[in-house]
Amino acid sequence: MKDNVAQRLVSALKESGIDFLTYLPETRLSEMIPLVRADSDFKVVPTTSEAEAVSIAAGAALSGHQAAVYMEGTGVYVSAYSLISVCARFGVPMLLLVSYVGSFADKKNSSAFSHYGRAAKLLEALGIEYQVVSRAENLEEQIGDATRAMNSLKLPVALFFTGEFTL
Repeated sequence: MKDNVAQRLVSALKESGIDFLTYLPETRLSEMIPLVRADSDFKVVPTTSEAEAVSIAAGAALSGHQAAVYMEGTGVYVSAYSLISVCARFGVPMLLLVSYVGSFADKKNSSAFSHYGRAAKLLEALGIEYQVVSRAENLEEQIGDATRAMNSLKLPVALFFTGEFTL
């Protein structure tokens, strides 16, 4: 992801009210991590698993924060139990920022990891709304829409990042 796109992503999160971010290090959107860590408006918590990231973000959301979780597409599988047992059960709004490894538009290795594209089907099975973001041109609007949706639904929603975000 280009540096200016990373800055726009962080600005859009801030403008949407996101103030808490958990993450498991990953390569596709990683340019945003130093930016959020340097911004005192964000509380940033690195984790060792996506399930842990979702659970910590859920605790933050339940204590009044607007929480987001950044993970790779495979993290949807790892965090599925936490998404259902905590977030869905207790109505926890949360923005999932997911790198869509294996999508057709994944510029790094879509053919090598094409089976990871099934993460969207898992979210559908869990009843979690999602959108695919492949171009940066409407980034701010999509993050704003997703944040409004998570707060309206009182549930997690996901944005799958691919295309321009995998360069």
